[in-house]
Amino acid sequence: MDTTRLSLNQATVRPLTLAQTLRLCARHQIPAVGLWRESIAAAGLADAAAAVRRSGLHVSSLCRGGFFTHADPAAREAARSDNLAAIEEASVLAADVLVLVSGGLVAGSRDLGAARRMIADAIAELVPRARDLGVLLGIESLHPMFCADRCVLSRLGDAVDLALTFPADAVGVVVDTYNIWWDSRAGADIARAAGRIAGYQLGDWVVPLPRDMLLGRGHLGDGAIDFPSITEHVLAAGYDGFAEVEIFNQQVWDAPPDDTAATVKERFAGVLGPVPWRGAGTG
Repeated sequence: MDTTRLSLNQATVRPLTLAQTLRLCARHQIPAVGLWRESIAAAGLADAAAAVRRSGLHVSSLCRGGFFTHADPAAREAARSDNLAAIEEASVLAADVLVLVSGGLVAGSRDLGAARRMIADAIAELVPRARDLGVLLGIESLHPMFCADRCVLSRLGDAVDLALTFPADAVGVVVDTYNIWWDSRAGADIARAAGRIAGYQLGDWVVPLPRDMLLGRGHLGDGAIDFPSITEHVLAAGYDGFAEVEIFNQQVWDAPPDDTAATVKERFAGVLGPVPWRGAGTG
């Protein structure tokens, strides 16, 4: 297998600037990149978009929108405004998907249902603008350990259920191996998401988890996840975009970025070698 489907998410080389990340991908012939809004803000949107165009890289995702669960009306309005800005940024960058991390419990509340309804209402407010600009919103479910503070959508099925209530040209789901590998219903939910898979992210589950659970992702093959099996489900559901390696890990961040990029490519080809990819990723 070659690496024509590979995308490098900026989180994997977090210390680098946008310009450094683009140059890294070019040096290692990685054809696509997943961008983070902080780096776009630091560069300026117009300059960032111009740099991406010059690089020739495809933008597989923009991270992130979301965090909709606020009790205070002013905070909800601020979140809405920020997400509308994120939609504009995704449009200018021609990103395949704007990733949504929807938010945890409302502060002071234990009502999961209320938080999930708040997320549905907030996404509904964004759909008209997303459709106007041709931006696909990708709802990402997170592992249950993040339910309280980051995302009350803990199963891929939660994200699929919500996405199916909106037009397919506006809302899909992001399948992230790190967040779904444990779920016995993941295969069935990937099948239910056929035509709705907006992005595919890869990162391994390493043990023991570090004290900061957010940093528990490892290089492909270093942990517990069966990547070929999940990938076969994703491809069977009709996904034809890029597979984005997204790793949050302090040791990876401390390593020389060229070493990290080389390892990402080697592991992508080695771990996913048996998977029958159907042509080059186009987004």
